Amino acid sequence: MKIAFVGKGGSGKTTLSSLFIRHLAAARVPVIAVDADINQHLGAALGLAEKDAAALPAMGAHLPLIKNYLRGSNPRIPSAETMIKTTPPGEGSRLLRVGGRNPVYDACARTVPLDDTSVQLMATGPFTESDLGVACYHSKVGAVELCLNHLVDGREEYVVVDMTAGSDSFASGMFTRFDLTFLVAEPTRKGIAVYRQYKEYARDFGITLKVVGNKVQGPDDLAFLRAEVGDDLLVTVGYSDWVRAMEKGRPALFADLEETNRRALETLHTTADAAYERRDWERYTRQMVHFHLKNAESWGNAKTGADLAAQVDPAFVLFEGAAAPQPV
Repeated sequence: MKIAFVGKGGSGKTTLSSLFIRHLAAARVPVIAVDADINQHLGAALGLAEKDAAALPAMGAHLPLIKNYLRGSNPRIPSAETMIKTTPPGEGSRLLRVGGRNPVYDACARTVPLDDTSVQLMATGPFTESDLGVACYHSKVGAVELCLNHLVDGREEYVVVDMTAGSDSFASGMFTRFDLTFLVAEPTRKGIAVYRQYKEYARDFGITLKVVGNKVQGPDDLAFLRAEVGDDLLVTVGYSDWVRAMEKGRPALFADLEETNRRALETLHTTADAAYERRDWERYTRQMVHFHLKNAESWGNAKTGADLAAQVDPAFVLFEGAAAPQPV
């Protein structure tokens, strides 16, 4: 299951995504965590020391490796140089799975210990000094989108992505790559404004959106969220001493998280699991192709000097039982 956490900056989306990742890991569910926010905080939220979080390999820095591996023997993609962030898989492409080993995970994923278990963490990478003033954030997150395009996952296999703040994710087709999107909203006008914008943008793409109310302090906050988001409000989360200790670098065992917040995470898990029944791989593949063709026409053809529409394999549909990855 592919799950996104979105919300305005400061809403608590990174904290909530890290708690959900911890919940899945504690339940012994295979999970890959992805920090796709240019402000890289997910590693620290999962308990990494600052120097270890800063040392995470940047997916963007390994883009040539990622492209070369994923294109496999696909005859429609003659070289890695002609692949862009939206390039869809086809016959001969290599596919990623949540478990197992492959060169992409070897280069980009690192194991993060969590109490008596662990998760794999990948990060798009922050801006470097050479990027300042010349690079676009979306050139960094393109590696994440390309991997999601080639990812086959099943029930009780999770990829949890901490997305960029606000509505920036709509600058690419990545917002359609998820089974369920959790929008973290504070009970404020600014928090609700991001929800309305996201809801409007997602309306025509079949996006399943659920709101997680954060920093809810009482009945008035709850009533405000219910009035503003209606049935999209799934659950609310309040103040947490456990989270405050974690933010100070002194986390307790995850089992000590407050009962009310553990129940909220269980609601997220149950809701995400139920989304499995609504999976539509044909729509997923169709949307992938739609955004690839838009990007090809807008900038991709000119940048690569190739007709990127020719990369689309009209007979190919990504699905859960797709062929196992080819050997390197």
